[in-house]
Amino acid sequence: MSDKKFDLVVIGAGPGGYVAAIRAAQLGLKAVVVEREAPGGVCLNIGCIPSKALIHQASLFAEGRAAMEAAGVVLDFSSFDYSKLWKVSRNAADRLSKGVSFLLKKNGVEYRRGRARLLGPGRVEVEGEEPGPLEAAAVILATGSRPRSIPGFEIDEERVLSSTGFLLSPELPKRVLILGAGAIGMESAYIMGSLGSEVTVVELMDRILPLEDSESAAILAKECSKRGMRILTGTQATGLERAKARLSVGLKTKAGEGLLVEADKVLVAVGRAPNTEDLGLEALGLRLERGFVAVGDYQESSVPGIYAIGDIVATPQLAHVASKEGEIAAERIAQLLKGGAEPRERGVDPLLVPSAVYCEPELASFGLSEEAAKKGGLSHAVARFPYRGLGKAMAVGSPEGQIKLLYEPLSGAILGASIVGAQATELVHELLLAAKAELLLDDVADMIHAHPTLSEGIMESARAGLGRAIHA
Repeated sequence: MSDKKFDLVVIGAGPGGYVAAIRAAQLGLKAVVVEREAPGGVCLNIGCIPSKALIHQASLFAEGRAAMEAAGVVLDFSSFDYSKLWKVSRNAADRLSKGVSFLLKKNGVEYRRGRARLLGPGRVEVEGEEPGPLEAAAVILATGSRPRSIPGFEIDEERVLSSTGFLLSPELPKRVLILGAGAIGMESAYIMGSLGSEVTVVELMDRILPLEDSESAAILAKECSKRGMRILTGTQATGLERAKARLSVGLKTKAGEGLLVEADKVLVAVGRAPNTEDLGLEALGLRLERGFVAVGDYQESSVPGIYAIGDIVATPQLAHVASKEGEIAAERIAQLLKGGAEPRERGVDPLLVPSAVYCEPELASFGLSEEAAKKGGLSHAVARFPYRGLGKAMAVGSPEGQIKLLYEPLSGAILGASIVGAQATELVHELLLAAKAELLLDDVADMIHAHPTLSEGIMESARAGLGRAIHA
């Protein structure tokens, strides 16, 4: 009979759950993870990893095509087979999922496959396991999220897709309409548009990527339009007609104009809902807010000994946020059970969370945006440096974009940044580290950067804030 007593039970093996369990094991706790699907959760299996693999393939395809045609090469795409690129993405997901299983085993974390339900504090029932529930001093809920749907556009994963259906399909639609211009919608649009699909993106808000800096989002929108995507902002989807050979989507603009767009597929990308149902939370009196688990310091819920992390709490629904919250919870549980100093972090600082959108050009940000600073009446100044001022950007044919830096004008403290352009998702971390370490504009401006590199733009943006940019 398998052991039923542990220090920690983690429900969910996504980037929050498996990281929490491994960190707990590193700290000497006996941990078990319960997962109803594959190790790695949405991110590794039907989210971050396969989508980035497809984005990479789409970038190689589009950039290679442009380079060959610019060199006078005549290309024949009649035998293009999307399913081969799709298989690359599935292989990447499968390898990393197996890698998570290996890491759990390597660190001595038990893994149970099945649906879990809380019977009480420290008591977890696993469907199909007998006899009796798992028992532990603490439980971490890491059950993730699922795609949200829209009334009238019910997802069937055949013609009306979620991101899951798109990533699991080996076929590329000829015409696709995407509802929602957040990160998932724009990344999906980039993949399909780069590989030859006719793409229409519909967004209810007045711009794409409503959570990002508006200036950076506008630059990305312009580049997407230049690449052939049709982007309709301030537009509402009013209805869907399903015919045998096509889908017809009714739209209404902010000005009241009615439109009808035909497509082979509709992708619904309007956010994700937390998976908090059927866990036994209500019976325990655990407090929920708009479907999310309410937590305090160290991710602890309203029921002592039960913690919640990742997409089921009201923090950014990002894999790296879930992982960090998992570490924080695990370190707190280890301190309570094993003793020692109180963990350094009580929670995730939202101003130090990087966001990333992996289109081409990429968009990445952290901290305060210019809009947020203005709305909050905070003292701030803005420095910008264009990618066109970078020798490396011009040399590699990626001149579109800018680095936008928000800082406190008297002290030079870094308040936030938004970068749109090539490799933005990598570059943003230099400024994030500087902000976390409380470095000032002078510190970044005076650090020697290799030439030619895109990271010179970080230095130049800081110099711009000091009135001494060289190449602007």
